[in-house]
Amino acid sequence: MGTSSNFGNMASAAGASLFLSFLPMLPSQILLNNLLYDSSQLAIPTDNVDEDQLRKPSHWDIAFIRRFMISFGPLSSVFDFVTFGVMLWVFHSGPAQFRSGWFVESLATQTLVIFAIRTRRIPFFRSHPSLALTLAALGVVTIGAVLPATPLAHTLGFQPLPGAFFATLVGMILAYLALIEIGKRLFYGAAVAAPPVPRHYAGRRHLRRRAGRFSTAAPRPTPLDGPP
Repeated sequence: MGTSSNFGNMASAAGASLFLSFLPMLPSQILLNNLLYDSSQLAIPTDNVDEDQLRKPSHWDIAFIRRFMISFGPLSSVFDFVTFGVMLWVFHSGPAQFRSGWFVESLATQTLVIFAIRTRRIPFFRSHPSLALTLAALGVVTIGAVLPATPLAHTLGFQPLPGAFFATLVGMILAYLALIEIGKRLFYGAAVAAPPVPRHYAGRRHLRRRAGRFSTAAPRPTPLDGPP
């Protein structure tokens, strides 16, 4: 989730910089966005894991993580660019309000998507997250939404957002979660259909032979007859 959300956010920032005359989000706002998002993820260890994911041991698979990042990261960028269009052409926002809108949308989508990505079940609400994770995610989204309307807004470079923006935001979140569900069906369906790729360790056979001495129980040598 971290790699895909960061990949999508940085792709959106790079794309927005091509046509905007100002920074799409200030460095301090990006850091605050990441801090709030990471804080919500601290509750992940309390989460309930689906039974079908506990039937066999799991291991890190960098190739899988890379495919996941490339598949789901751009989906968040799609809604980032929709937000850019809404802020520029619907609300005619200046730099401060534009950054506020993207800050709220970015934090909301990347935080709430955890409910869809944490499980392979479709639809995602068939799997129930832990109470701590639910409260952490919803709490962070609420904090991000109200920040532009607090006394800290000026210090943080934010500006209050119109009420119509939040109505649009709800629609975008629902559409984003629906698109993620479609992406999950395609992604995991392709992963099941594809044959497992054997891992090649060319040039490392000598390491495996040496490691085998420590990982395989060797027969004990027969003691010699006679006194020691």
